[in-house]
Formats: sequence, C-alpha cells, structure tokens
Amino acid sequence: MEYVIILISAILVNNIVLAQFLGICPFLGVSTKTETAVGMGASVLFVMTLATIVTFLVQQYVLTPLNLEFLQTISFILIIAALVQMLEIILKKVSPALYQALGIYLPLITTNCAVLGVAILVIKKNFNLAESVVFTAATALGFAMALIIFSGIREQLALANIPKGMQGIPIALVTAGILALAFMGFAGLV
Repeated sequence: MEYVIILISAILVNNIVLAQFLGICPFLGVSTKTETAVGMGASVLFVMTLATIVTFLVQQYVLTPLNLEFLQTISFILIIAALVQMLEIILKKVSPALYQALGIYLPLITTNCAVLGVAILVIKKNFNLAESVVFTAATALGFAMALIIFSGIREQLALANIPKGMQGIPIALVTAGILALAFMGFAGLV
C-alpha cells in the first residue's frame, strides 16, 4: 500500500513541475508539440530512474560512510552529467535507432533540474532503494503527463485567436498556472 501512496502522490499530488516547480525549462521549451513532449517524457523517465539509482548508491556507500554528505549536490551533478554522456555514447554505438529517438533530448536532460531535485528528494525522504525507484518512476511519469497535457493545450492555443500581447510565452505561463491550479484539486487525495 505504501508504494501505491508514493505512486499517486508523486504523479498527481506533488507533481514535480506543477506543485514543486522543478523542470520548468523543458516544460516550457519542449511543450510546443505533443510528439516532442512524449519523447522528452520517455527520456526523462529513463534517465531520472537510472540517475537516482546511481546517486542513491553513491550516497549510501560512498558519501555517508566517508562523512562527505556536504559534497552531495556537486557529486550528484557530476554523476548525472557523466551518466547522460555515457548513455549517449553507448546508445550511439549499440542502438542507433534509440539514439536518434532520444538523441536531441539527452543533452536537455543534463540541465533538467528535476533530475537533480528527485535525486536529492529521495535522500531527504529516507527512502530505501525500492521506494526510491518507485518514487522516481512515478515522478517522471507525472512530469511526462503534465508535459503531454500542456503540449496538447499549447497545440490548441496555436490555433486560437489570442491577443498579440499574450501570444507565445505569456499565454503559456497563464496556461501552466491554470494547469497547476487544476492539479491542486488532487491535494487531499493522499
């Protein structure tokens, strides 16, 4: 039951983008088309889960035993950047098709603060490895869901007659705010 609560909470109640405001840059930048939003969501799911597993293990078996917790943020940033670079190299050699599908999104994920935020949240919440993986996957699914919903709305807004001063980013920010308010309706769920 605890895993179900973690799942629902991470996807709907504490959505990483709409409630915690992490990952706003790709949320606004990659949400103009639904197909790019789906690709970014899948990439974030894969990289975020992998990065959280690695950073969790580094925290548990290197930083904490050596009393180096103060290096957590910088080491997590380096781990995420190195992981994305290694993943890019491996995908290019092993699976060119998957590299083509994820290729443009991988560099964006390196600078996505949601990946680092989730890695730090897992440590702060004192999750074990299984709970960390469930939380991370659910958080990435929540990110993808918000991104896909937002991209669908933005595609419809591109067809609408919007006043000149509100076109582009202004209407996107207003829409994101309304979407965040809609997700606040899930607040009492868990």
